Amino acid sequence: MSYLSRETSSLSAELWEQVDDAVVKSARRVLTGRKFLHVFGPLGIGVTSIALDDADTVGEVEEDGLITTKGRKYVEIPTLYHDFTLLSKDLESAAAAGFPVNLSKAADAAAQCALKEDRLIYFGNAKLGFPGLVNAPGANKIKKKDWSAGENAYADIAAAVELLTEKNIYGTYALAVSPNLYMQLQRIQPGTGLLEIDRIGKLLGGHIFKAPVLEKETAVLVASDEKNVDLVIGQDMAAAYLEQKDLNHSIRVLETVLPRVKRAEAIVVFE
Repeated sequence: MSYLSRETSSLSAELWEQVDDAVVKSARRVLTGRKFLHVFGPLGIGVTSIALDDADTVGEVEEDGLITTKGRKYVEIPTLYHDFTLLSKDLESAAAAGFPVNLSKAADAAAQCALKEDRLIYFGNAKLGFPGLVNAPGANKIKKKDWSAGENAYADIAAAVELLTEKNIYGTYALAVSPNLYMQLQRIQPGTGLLEIDRIGKLLGGHIFKAPVLEKETAVLVASDEKNVDLVIGQDMAAAYLEQKDLNHSIRVLETVLPRVKRAEAIVVFE
């Protein structure tokens, strides 16, 4: 029996394909972190923990005849999930009428999982012992000006890029912003004829992302090469069968993921 336990259900292979399609399409609309982070995996559901290195300090040390690795710890890869139910009456009704099954609940469950994944990416989890992009100890901080006025947004982001290059941190720069800041960038920059977001986009190679999980006035710039940060995926997002209860079908959308901040200096947080 597979981990997802689909063979224990009476649902057809065709319906499972439709559920998969709804889950993938919905998640892609919501996810932002995966759009700029390198994905390490999928490694499989059996991989439950992974090394989390501090790229600037990791190395072997010898003491009393024992060799260990400093700057490294092993962290559990957490499971994210959201459950939904398919009503048997709805399935029978759709089959009798020849209509497609309404899979809006599957799409919503996938969207909720995607939001949980992005919260992990940006904020980490203190209890499990790993930070996110916004709260990583050692990340650079820049006092944010009013991005709704003048050239403040462009000037702040240019200053952040300059800060990273001064520290010899190069590569792909990606900017994630809260929805309200994203809307503030949708204005003509005086004297240029360009939208502010387009001007900034030229500076960053188009890597600007609206992140719904970020609070108002929050933005973070990341040198997103895998040597600095990545996203570990054990089990990629999928639907698993739980049980048939009260004649209805309980299904869980789940994934196992872990963001790894390897070099906090590759991050600039706008406060």
